[in-house]
Amino acid sequence: MTASFVLTYDNLVTTIEQYLERNDAAVVSQIPVFITLAEFEIAQQIKTLGQIEVAQGVMSVGNPIIQKPARWRKTVSMSVTSNGEKTPVFLRKYEYLTNYSAESANGLPLYYADYDYDNWFVSPSPDQAYAFEVLIYQRLQPLSSANQTNWITNNAPNAMLFGALLQAVIYLKDDARQIFQQKYDMAMQALKAEDVTRVGDRSAIAVDS
Repeated sequence: MTASFVLTYDNLVTTIEQYLERNDAAVVSQIPVFITLAEFEIAQQIKTLGQIEVAQGVMSVGNPIIQKPARWRKTVSMSVTSNGEKTPVFLRKYEYLTNYSAESANGLPLYYADYDYDNWFVSPSPDQAYAFEVLIYQRLQPLSSANQTNWITNNAPNAMLFGALLQAVIYLKDDARQIFQQKYDMAMQALKAEDVTRVGDRSAIAVDS
C-alpha cells in the first residue's frame, strides 16, 4: 500500500520551486518569507479547532496581571479553581475591572479583561495562588526546517501551498497570480465552511445543555 502524501516544510519549499519553475538564489531565499506570510494570512481568516489550546497556570497573590501564552490570538473562556471547584471568570471591559478593583478587597477573581496584547487583567486581585485555565485561539507553531508540520499542513495542505504561491507571485509580479488566487480562495472557502459547521454544532450543544 502506498503511503498517503504528507506536506512538510521541506517538500513545501521544493514544491513551491517546482510550481514557480525558479531555483535562483534570489527567489529561493524568499520562500521562507512566502510561507510565513501565508501562515499569517490563513490564521487571520479562520479560527479552527486546530488553533484552540488550553493554557493553565497559577495566579500570583495580589497580582491582577496574568501573562498570556506565546502566539495568543483570542480568548475563548477563563475559569479559576477554588477548594476543588472550578468556576467561570467572566469577560468585562478593562475600565469596569479597574473600578471594581478599587472598590473591592482581594479575593476570588470574578472578571477578566485584556490588559494589553501580552497580558490579562483579573479582578478582584487574587488573595490566594488560584489555579486557572484559559481556552484560547493560538497561532500555530510556525513551519520551519525544525518544525516540519503543523495543523495546516496536515489538514489543509492545499491552502498552505496556494497561499505561499500567491505570496510568491505577488513578490515576482507574475501573471499567474489570478490562478493561485482562485485556488487559494477555494481552499479557504472549504475551511471556512468547516468552521461554520463546528460553530453551529457547538452552539447547538450549548443550547441543549
